[in-house]
Amino acid sequence: MAQSPTQAPLVETEPSRYRWFILALLTAIGALVCAIPSSCMPALFKEIADDLGLTIVQLGMIWGIASLAGLFISILGGILSDRLNIKLFVGIACILAGITGAMRGLADSFFTLALTVFLNGIIRLMLPVAITKTIGIWFKGRNMGTAQGIGAMGMGFGLMMGPLISATTLSPALGGWRNVMYLYGGIAVLMGILWLAFGREPSRMDDTGAITARIPAGAALGRILRNKLVWFLGGVLFFRIACLMGVTGYIPTYLKNLGWAEGSADGVLAAFYAVSTLLVVPVSLLSDKIGRRKPVLLVSLVFSMASVALIPFVDGAGVWVMMILAGMLMDGFMALFTTMLLETEGVGAALSGTAIGVVFTIAQLGSTISPPIGNALETFGRQWPFIFWAMLGALALIPFMFTRETGKRRLKILKS
Repeated sequence: MAQSPTQAPLVETEPSRYRWFILALLTAIGALVCAIPSSCMPALFKEIADDLGLTIVQLGMIWGIASLAGLFISILGGILSDRLNIKLFVGIACILAGITGAMRGLADSFFTLALTVFLNGIIRLMLPVAITKTIGIWFKGRNMGTAQGIGAMGMGFGLMMGPLISATTLSPALGGWRNVMYLYGGIAVLMGILWLAFGREPSRMDDTGAITARIPAGAALGRILRNKLVWFLGGVLFFRIACLMGVTGYIPTYLKNLGWAEGSADGVLAAFYAVSTLLVVPVSLLSDKIGRRKPVLLVSLVFSMASVALIPFVDGAGVWVMMILAGMLMDGFMALFTTMLLETEGVGAALSGTAIGVVFTIAQLGSTISPPIGNALETFGRQWPFIFWAMLGALALIPFMFTRETGKRRLKILKS
């Protein structure tokens, strides 16, 4: 039977205004629970190293060990987000991330700091999977790229604020880096309570209005692991994240060792995140407008790889320019990349959390091994860590060639 003009489409089951409130709350969780407590670490590394007597390689290991936790938890987080009530899952994860994040302030050695960072990573790295999936379900259709962009903007804002305020403002005001950890932990617990109070499970309808069935965990994981397109996307993110995680964990300490003032060294990293935050929504809107994902992603890959390679060969304003160019499309890349993953053939709403978990796990492997290896290359010269990370960024172009465009323009061409 034909649908009457006054009958609402089946897929419009959630109040449109409420989904924007949900998006705002998820964006705040991304900023305050996932991003700031992580990005504060590089800015505080020098203070932490002086307090605990850590070497540059040990700092690289600390920066990578949270990602190591992601190897064990991202797939589980994806499976759980596909199967559990998202309200309880996100709320409890926020509270536990706050508690374990505050525990970092109790560390008195390399081992205890590594342990608490690892524990925090186990909880915290489940949240981006759940947030991305939840946004994807609430914003099925043409607004997904823009919604994912807004979510990524929250992450970008948090990544920017972490290095901007943690070492130069909060640590002196609160009496040291340990109290900064306690503060961020308390904020994360508060966000968990707010989500439990106001968050809501989205409907599980697909784009046709049919209820999406829950697929058994083993079957879901098997279907994703057999999807070669997911593996190509995982390869892209492996090299991309390995490149940028190495640079962002190293650049403040690198510049301070060159004699830069603390505020300027941390400001470079903050600028990297700031320009990315400012551009993420325009970049996502542009992709939705032209109906293409891959051209924007390609530009981001090339810009970041070339800029990272040039950092050790410039100084002063040149460092600022290279870091801004490297970060210009960082969050835009992640927003469109996750959108592309959710739009990939064989994923769909029922498998989206599992797919995100698999791809993020592959990426976490890159971000685990990249920082300590790159930092160790400083022995041969301060330029070699950047050259190593730029090479990793260039390698992302190889699996990228085998990915498929998922934007609306390609879908129209295929249907014509």
